Amino acid sequence: MIAEVIIQSNVKNLNRIFDYKIPAEFEGREFELIGARVLIPFGRMKSLEEGFVVNIKKSTEFDVKEIAKVEEKYLDENRIGLANWMSKRCFCNISDCLKLMLPPGTATKSASNRVKEKSINFVTLKKDEDEIEFDIETGKLKSDKQIRTLRFLIENGDALVSDIEMFADSSRAVVNTLCKNGYTEIIEKKVERDPFEFKDIQRTEKLKLTDEQQSAYDAICDSMDDMLFSEFLIYGVTGSRQN
Repeated sequence: MIAEVIIQSNVKNLNRIFDYKIPAEFEGREFELIGARVLIPFGRMKSLEEGFVVNIKKSTEFDVKEIAKVEEKYLDENRIGLANWMSKRCFCNISDCLKLMLPPGTATKSASNRVKEKSINFVTLKKDEDEIEFDIETGKLKSDKQIRTLRFLIENGDALVSDIEMFADSSRAVVNTLCKNGYTEIIEKKVERDPFEFKDIQRTEKLKLTDEQQSAYDAICDSMDDMLFSEFLIYGVTGSRQN
């Protein structure tokens, strides 16, 4: 199977698809690569270039090189289609449009400068509930803190150590002991970053448009409703609410 790759470049001559062989490790799941960021050998360059997989096909007429590394995947077929439409509509490189689809902080070529996905360690049960209750009833588990911790996890599911400490009146040492004895384990989960988590956003009322603003707004809306894709030049003071 062959991957069609768009090179991340502003050079107009590179604004096209390049074919690359898919690594053997992805055999049988090649289509998972659509939308993935990849590192590829390109031309005579010593360093690897960056690109995005936009399609998968069975074969190619060219003698192709293999993808060197598959990185994270942020794009899907809908975003790739939108990027293609934008590049044709705006006369720009597809790679520039694809970068607009990436989460903030991840578009840079330098992996060390990208915003990393946030991950948190959770405590999870390793034994089933019946086995834990049996060990409690038979006296194999005698520590009150261990029992409280396990029953907290049974009732609430995976939890942070800080939550266990607060709500089960337990400690990290107790969690570590339970992990050592095979009752629990620490797992890492990726969580979505929320840029508005600590922002206090005040609800505001809609601004009332002036007569001139309303006229311009209506003209733009009418054009969009009629699918005319007309161009409008709007005059106003930058940053002003009145223009």
